[in-house]
Amino acid sequence: MAVYELRRVQYLPISLQEAWDFIRSPQNLSKITPSYMRFTVINKELPEEMYPGMIINYKITPLLNIPMRWCTEITHVVPQQYFVDEQREGPYSLWHHQHHLEACEGGVKMTDIVNYKPPLGILGRIANKLFIHRQLEQIFAFRYEALEKRYGKMPV
Repeated sequence: MAVYELRRVQYLPISLQEAWDFIRSPQNLSKITPSYMRFTVINKELPEEMYPGMIINYKITPLLNIPMRWCTEITHVVPQQYFVDEQREGPYSLWHHQHHLEACEGGVKMTDIVNYKPPLGILGRIANKLFIHRQLEQIFAFRYEALEKRYGKMPV
């Protein structure tokens, strides 16, 4: 069973509260997702703040202009520290995404840890080598840039 991990760390010159206020809102996810993904939240109404057990349904177009549904559940929430979303329906056999926040000198440290498993056994492992891992890297690079544009860079 091949489960892969993607880990990204970013430092932003904002308070822990400001970072939490942004990431706790499901509506903000589209602001940090590349437009080519055609990311759309399907839920009619979502609360301002996520909570454990919350189900979020999306439409995405990750590959070859083929739209697909993605359903995630928010499984854990500790305000101003972390939350976890897990795929319930979608393109992966496993998707477990941890979003961590930690105050640091001059701002906040944001850490994303994604554990994922492509579908289709050996074909999924090949697809991961050919394009899945690279696409995830691009999505998280876009997020990094979008957050930096929104909040600025940490002084070096």
